[in-house]
This record gives sequence, C-alpha cells and structure tokens, in this order.
Amino acid sequence: MEARCVHLVIVGVLLVLAAAQEATAIAVPGPQCQSQCGGVDIHFPFGIGDNCSRSPRFNVSCQEVQDGIYKPFLSGVFELLNISLLHGTIRELNPISTYCYNSPSGRMESRTSGHDAVSSTFRFSDVHNRFTVIGCNTLAIIYDRTGTGYQSGCVSTCQSLSDVVDGGSCSGRGCCQTAIPKGMDYYNVSFDASFNTSRIWSFSRCSYAVLMEAAAFRFSTAYIKTTRFNDTGAGQVPVVMDWAIREREASSCEVAQQNNGTGSYACVSSNSECVDSQNGPGYLCNCTQGYQGNPYLPGGCHGLALSSAGAILIVAAAVAIFTRRWQRIVQKRLRKRYFHKNKGILLEQLFSSSANNNGTKIFSLDDLQKATNNFDRTRVVGNGGHGTVYKGILADQRVVAIKKSKLVESTEIEQFINEVAILSQINHRNVVKLHGCCLESEVPLLVYEFISNGTLYDLLHHRDRELPWEARLRIAAEVAGALTYLHSAASVSILHRDVKSMNVLLSDSYTAKVSDFGASRSIPIDQTHLVTAVQGTFGYLDPEYFHTGQLNEKSDVYSFGVILLELLTRKKPIVDGDSGYKVNLSSYFLWETERRPLEEIVDVGIIGEASTEAILGMAQLAEECLSLTREDRPTMKDVEMRLQMLRCQQDVAPRAHPAKRTKMISHAIPMAASQHGSRQYSQEQEFILSSRVPR
Repeated sequence: MEARCVHLVIVGVLLVLAAAQEATAIAVPGPQCQSQCGGVDIHFPFGIGDNCSRSPRFNVSCQEVQDGIYKPFLSGVFELLNISLLHGTIRELNPISTYCYNSPSGRMESRTSGHDAVSSTFRFSDVHNRFTVIGCNTLAIIYDRTGTGYQSGCVSTCQSLSDVVDGGSCSGRGCCQTAIPKGMDYYNVSFDASFNTSRIWSFSRCSYAVLMEAAAFRFSTAYIKTTRFNDTGAGQVPVVMDWAIREREASSCEVAQQNNGTGSYACVSSNSECVDSQNGPGYLCNCTQGYQGNPYLPGGCHGLALSSAGAILIVAAAVAIFTRRWQRIVQKRLRKRYFHKNKGILLEQLFSSSANNNGTKIFSLDDLQKATNNFDRTRVVGNGGHGTVYKGILADQRVVAIKKSKLVESTEIEQFINEVAILSQINHRNVVKLHGCCLESEVPLLVYEFISNGTLYDLLHHRDRELPWEARLRIAAEVAGALTYLHSAASVSILHRDVKSMNVLLSDSYTAKVSDFGASRSIPIDQTHLVTAVQGTFGYLDPEYFHTGQLNEKSDVYSFGVILLELLTRKKPIVDGDSGYKVNLSSYFLWETERRPLEEIVDVGIIGEASTEAILGMAQLAEECLSLTREDRPTMKDVEMRLQMLRCQQDVAPRAHPAKRTKMISHAIPMAASQHGSRQYSQEQEFILSSRVPR
C-alpha cells in the first residue's frame, strides 16, 4: 500500500513538471502586458515589456516622445505605425537620405541613411515598397551590405519646374521609382557626386532618396522647389516590412510542424493553420476559414457559436449556391470591364487588321488558369521588379511563359499595349516569340514561348559555369542580329530602349532571345529620332540620350556595347572603382585600358581559348559602340557583320579613324567607315556575311 502511494506521488510530480514545461515552452502574454501604445494595437507575438512577446525579436518599446505623448518603437529606433497579423506586415517610419547644396559654403552636403534588419525577423516588402528618388539632377544608388550582390540605381532629371507635373508618374522627370527584389534585409544609399544641384539650386536645392511604401507617395512639384518632402514627416516616410516566425528550427511550415514536440510551434490556437512566408524563410499563422482572431494565442481563433447543425447545413448550402452563381455573374462583368480597360477592342482590331501578325491571339483567363493550375506557386519560374513569370502548359500542349505584372498603373498598361503591338509584328529566331495576351484580369497577362535557361546576366554573373569564347561570340552575334532586324528589317523600325544582359534569354542550346519590349518604341521611316522621357537601365543608358532625350538606333548600339564588355570581362554593368565609388563598366573598361594591358582586364577564362586578334577585335568594337557621340558609333548592321567576321576569322582591310585611340587595340580587326559611322562592304563580302545571319 505504501509503495503504491509513493508511485502515485511520483506520477503526479511528473505530470506537474510536464505541464510546467509545456506552459513555459509556449509564451503567452499575461494580464500585466500593455496591449496598446500611442493608438497602435500591439498584437502578440509582438509585445511591450518582459515576457510579453514571443521572443526578443518581437519586442516593442513604448517611449515618451513629448510630455504625456507615447509612441511604439522597434529596436528603440524605428517608430511603429501598425501591425497586421493577417498579412504578416508592419509599417514603420524610415529615414530619408538627402543631398543638398549649401550656398554659403558652395558645397554639396550628403546625409545618407540605411536600414539594417539582418538579425531581425523582418524583410523589406518587395510588393509594397519602391526605391524612390526625387530631384532635378539626381542619381541615387541602393545596394546591399557588401555592394557586390544587389544594387540598383534610379535617375531623376528635369531642366526646369515646367518639366514636372503634380501627381504624375515617377518615370524619371522630377522623380524616379524602382522595385526591389525579395529577401532584402539590409540596404544603404549613396548619391553619385557627378549628379548634383550646384548649378540649379535656385529652383532645386536638394535631392532625396528612400525606400518607402509606394501607396504612401504622390509626387508634388513642391518636393522639387522646397524641402516639403523631407519636412512633412520630420525626415521620415512609411516603409512596409514583411515579418514571419523565423527561427532556426522553423524555416518553413513543414519543418516547424515536425519540431512541434519542442513546444516552439507558433500556431497554438485551435482552428489555425500554418502558411509559408512569401519573403524569406519562416512561416505565418492564420485562422482557418470561418474563424478570426489571433492564431498565436491558445484559443485565439474564434467563430460564430451555432446551435442547430441541420439548419446550419441548409443555410450554408443555400448560401454557397447563391454565392457561386453571384460570383460567376460578378466575374463575367468584371472580366468584361477589365477587357475594355486593358484596350481589348483596340488589340482585337490590331490583330485582325495587321498583315504581319504571327498568330498572336487573345487568351481567356480560364485558358491561363488551367495552364498554370490557377497560378500555383510551384509554377513560378521568375520574379522580377515588375512582376511574376509562371510556366504554363496550354491545351494544345505548348509550354509557355506567362508574365503577370504587379502594379496596375496607366503607364504600365500603355507599356503592355506597346509590347504586344510590337511583338505581334516580329518574327525572328533570336527574338522571344509572343503567343498572345490575356485582358480579362485586373493586371494584363503576356504569353511567350518558354525559354528554359535563364538570362545572359545570370549566366555571366551568378553561375559558376564556364562560358567558352565561341559561345560568347555566337551569343553576341545573335543579339546583334536581332537588334539589326528590329532596326532595319522589321515592317517598322523598332528601338528597343532597354538592351541589357538581363533582357537576353537563353534556350536549352544557349541560343540568345531578346526579350522585354515594354519600353520599346517604333519610329517612322522619315524620322531620324524620337524625343521621349528618358527610360532605360543604369549602366546601359546612352549618355547622349540621357542628356538630350533624343532616342535613335544608336542608343541601342551603346547599350549593346556594354553587353560586349560583360562578355569580355564577365563583370557586372556597375563595378567598384579604385576610389570606392560605383562606376559604369564602360568607364571602368576605358580607364583600365589606359593603364594596363588588355589581357589583364578581360575574363581569364577566355585568355587561352580565344585568339589575341579575336579579343582585340571585340574590344575595339565595344569601344566604338560606347563612343560618347552617336555619329562615331557603328550601326547594328555593321556590328553584326563584324561579329560574323570575327566568327569566320576573316581578315578585313584596316579602318582609318583619327579620332579613335589605337594604343589599346593595335591588332584589332578594323573596318573602313563613312563619315557617319556606317561601314562599307563589297557586294561579295555582304553577301557572304548575310548568308550566315539567321532570320
């Protein structure tokens, strides 16, 4: 009897200890925890005070900012504006970087601010934020911790206040916005000193740059002529951060649920479910359908208490039938409205009337939903600054890439219509083929042929894979052939306006395909140039186009010259200069060739493989493409033929041009030129070269 009592006591003690361990494993805020600060609700797993949050990463401090006025802060620095449990986001204030002219001292004064969230549970939202730059002569760069991974730039210009309009889109006149990639947990900002306000300070003294919530920004001309943008929020603007449960043993729902025995699983409420984070590792918790509340608290998800199960089923069935029918009616009306908003009638007329249409068609939304399994996340093959690309299989078994944009701005719809109109008239083996589009969704969709091997940019800069010289030369020739076709062989002359290695796709056999014609423009035969708002990518932008706004085919030639340098050096279009500043690859290459032999500058992977003449030939060609004056640049047809000659290893008579340097490239394959930069060939040469150019 005594032994039995002892046994019962031991079992009771063990049960108490187990319960105590489970209670300590799941952090639950006590009644003493403050649930609000400065009008902001502080939802668990966030908390104010000791033992009130899930972990120190979710700690919030309630600080007195003025007499009797309190506000919540994260890390004691960033003011917290609100918390969303459902979407896994917070909004906080982010400091603005400034670059202002000080007239008394005659100097530019820079105050830059970054944001370090590396050791936190937060990531900058790629969906809700944009890197925003304001100014009339401004180039700001956003980059990661090392400056060797992610980096991007935004250029904003205007000659006078009359160039900018209140509420206008940020397309480079007065302000500029660019997207950021997923997974960013750190950024810093720098201003290019060669872009400053020392000469325009009378109407635009300051430039600004900040990563901020896109929905919170509306451009005003007052931001140019005054300091209102910086002053309105005391030098701070809202930024959206994605948060998640990011713990070593919880990189995903699957991993977290496997480790549920440790008591660290966060979705503790009944009627809750786990959702993988869409921005970095980790997971979120949501209440299941029909329930609401806080899934991070035991019993936090609650629903309606219903008394009669039979009545509930009948009402639910009736509601479901009615809802389904109503949704079909609403969807039909909505798709019709989107079709008209997205210029569906205009495109139908274009496809039916154009003699050059290559079978481009308008797909229904149902077609593309079936092709992508309702846009399943497992079908995502790429995420860019402007949208997501899905892999789909059409009813006729064609494999396609479906491009779905993120934003719905009028300027982007215009770019979409422009891209469809241009691509529907193009038929070239080195230009990505457009199968059609869908106009029945809020965001128009483009349907391309599926190109499986990524981009030339990724191959050169993000893959540890050898790229033979022959393949580099062939890819260069194929891209040049595509641009030649666009400039002179298509039914209308087309200027791409955003030529870069990121827009060169590669097939399974590494055949180059030029893509992304959203910024392209067609030009009438009787015009030599177009005057447009400056658009392009930092590092590839034609300086003469940037300064004059006049676009012609030589702007594409300049951008292609940068691609040639990438193929030669395997360096990114923006590199670190000796002074520590970021510089264009074109400037870096020209400076370095004055100081060092060419074989020390090009990629070591091609030194023993390519002949000296071939390397020198491509280097000279790149240098000519990058000439600051358009008249000295070759045409794309000239470039294509010279690349074909390098492939054929033909010798061509020397090209005399006194304005060109010969120190760097003394053995390059030169060409004879007319005074306007157009090369002259014999009829036999042109016939032989043209026979090698794919069409």
